[in-house]
Amino acid sequence: MNRPGEWSIQQLARITGTTSRTLRHYGSLGLLEPSRIGANGYRFYGQAALVRLQRILLLRELGLGLAAIADVLGGETDAVTALGTHLDLLEQEQARLQRQIASVRTTLDKTRRGEPLMAEEMFDGFDHTRYKDEVIERWGEQAYRSSDAWWRALPDADKNSFQQEQLDIAADYGRAHAAGLAPDGPEVREITRRHYEWVAAGWQGRRPGADEFAGLAQMYVADPRFAANYDRHGEGTASFVSDAMLAFALDL
Repeated sequence: MNRPGEWSIQQLARITGTTSRTLRHYGSLGLLEPSRIGANGYRFYGQAALVRLQRILLLRELGLGLAAIADVLGGETDAVTALGTHLDLLEQEQARLQRQIASVRTTLDKTRRGEPLMAEEMFDGFDHTRYKDEVIERWGEQAYRSSDAWWRALPDADKNSFQQEQLDIAADYGRAHAAGLAPDGPEVREITRRHYEWVAAGWQGRRPGADEFAGLAQMYVADPRFAANYDRHGEGTASFVSDAMLAFALDL
């Protein structure tokens, strides 16, 4: 039973929009320890844990991997320093979002007027390296370098097409989930095949194997950033996508 000023793991997951599984994973890595564990084995978190989780989720949104987050949190000595760093990062992210908004507004205005577009204006504030740490941690630095070089070499039109394909795939997953289709059924399997081909396009030189594709599937539910990209199409879509990918991986 909760004591005053503490939350159960289920309550904390609901409040923060993450999952109990993710919180337990953070605990196994030493990032977020429960304030206490009840006699029944339930985990409870106090206010200090909430502040720490706020930091973890912010750093995840800013693109840091879990190992890097551990280093950041390990170097902080008090709550004031942590919150000060938190505020600095939020202000940096606010500035980046303002540049993104200005970039999209410029593209929209120029498109309406029929004026030529400038790539530097279109992509100001966009960061395709935000998952760098995860890629290096899971698949090695060479995989990241190859993918990054491929992305930078793409013409702007191809970059837009690649990003749009991901949006289309996510929307199709959302519709399939809402329709109650099975994640291993033929209709969803075709969506997952497109997803696999989309992922493979950035691997340059080889295609992801079963373990690698399954590992990516697990990230879609363990990482709030990935989950948010799919759950915007309906609650539970990220888990649905993960199940579809795991089923697809069985035949790779």
